Amino acid sequence: MRKQVVDALEHRASDRVPIDFGGTNCSGIHASCVEQLRAYYGLEKRPVKIYEPFQMLGLLEEDLKQAMGVDTEPVLGPYTVFGFPNEGWKEYRLDSGQEVLVSRHFNVTKDEKGDTYIYPRGDTTCEPSGHMPYGGYYFDAVERAEEVDDDELTVEDNLEEFTELTAKELAFFTNEIRSAHATGRAVVASFGGTGLGDIAFVPGPALKKPKGIRGIEEWYVSTVTRRDYLHELFERQTDIALRNLKRLNDAAGSLVDAAFVCGTDFGTQTGTFCSPETFKTLYMPYYKKVNGWIHANTPWKTFKHCCGAVESFMELFIEAGFDIINPVQCSAMGMDPKLLKERYGSRLTFWGGGVDTQKTLPFGTKEQVRDEVLRRCEIFSKDGGFVFNAIHNIQAKTPVENIVAMLDAVHEFNGGK
Repeated sequence: MRKQVVDALEHRASDRVPIDFGGTNCSGIHASCVEQLRAYYGLEKRPVKIYEPFQMLGLLEEDLKQAMGVDTEPVLGPYTVFGFPNEGWKEYRLDSGQEVLVSRHFNVTKDEKGDTYIYPRGDTTCEPSGHMPYGGYYFDAVERAEEVDDDELTVEDNLEEFTELTAKELAFFTNEIRSAHATGRAVVASFGGTGLGDIAFVPGPALKKPKGIRGIEEWYVSTVTRRDYLHELFERQTDIALRNLKRLNDAAGSLVDAAFVCGTDFGTQTGTFCSPETFKTLYMPYYKKVNGWIHANTPWKTFKHCCGAVESFMELFIEAGFDIINPVQCSAMGMDPKLLKERYGSRLTFWGGGVDTQKTLPFGTKEQVRDEVLRRCEIFSKDGGFVFNAIHNIQAKTPVENIVAMLDAVHEFNGGK
């Protein structure tokens, strides 16, 4: 369990490849698939808890983690992407008919087409901040900010969601870290506040009335036209984050194995959103501050999520101080597993890349899934530096037989361990 993950993070050969599912919001499983897995393994029939409503991720409870052979334990923040806490679970029926459990603050409305709208902090008196088409499986963020007026724009507008931890929030994280450590699995902590320009959060889905640069297109334009503004925003955000990290480390830092620092995507299927020079001048100084502080003061390994064709950024991620890269999208241009392992495998831990979730896992045969998993394990696990996960979250409607074939293949590679 924890030992195998730590070995991987330290690039030590181990007796088996460790497995992560549910350790982060980028390595989870859709609630519909969690229900199917529980049924497949003959576990107690009960509604799946949706702990991350934006992507409708289902909670992996202890019995399912054991059945799957999961080696990680998540520490997630006290609030969902939409700004409400997961507490006071209540029943909710999805469009598919699946009965699930959601937070009592999960408040939605439906329009005449049957589309679902979700609200920031559960407040239905506000404009909705998320929209799911009828029959859909995920929410899309709703952009609600007014047109940007540069004469009125202040950095505080885009800093609203980045605040210092309250005593209650610090106590929450401390308790969660201790509980996670007690499981014997590797602790993966997502403290929040350190992702620079993460496009999932730019629209402010947790804010009742977001101000500032909140349109996705406008944000990307601003990385060119409002550089001074973004530098000031990132500088102040980083300062707040470092104060929070110090307090978290003082409270329970030695129990954390990996810290999710950043979920900002820089890649598309065929290339990157920005040039290497833009990354180096706009983003890297602040990543270096965060990662440098973590490495100087804690034993944590730093976790970078980035989808897409980012082979050209790998050296930059290493220079910025990241230890882990996820999800390792091998289907994107230039992301050949052998090349990645040969060039960067001694300096980066590949957390993901185990099977393609766009084609192979949802649409392939069980045999194709098995073959791909075994090949990826063979390539990535050499000399450590590999934690098995699919490429991003397992999506809705993925056949449960294929998910099980994936897990069985990892266990087969591990010699049945």
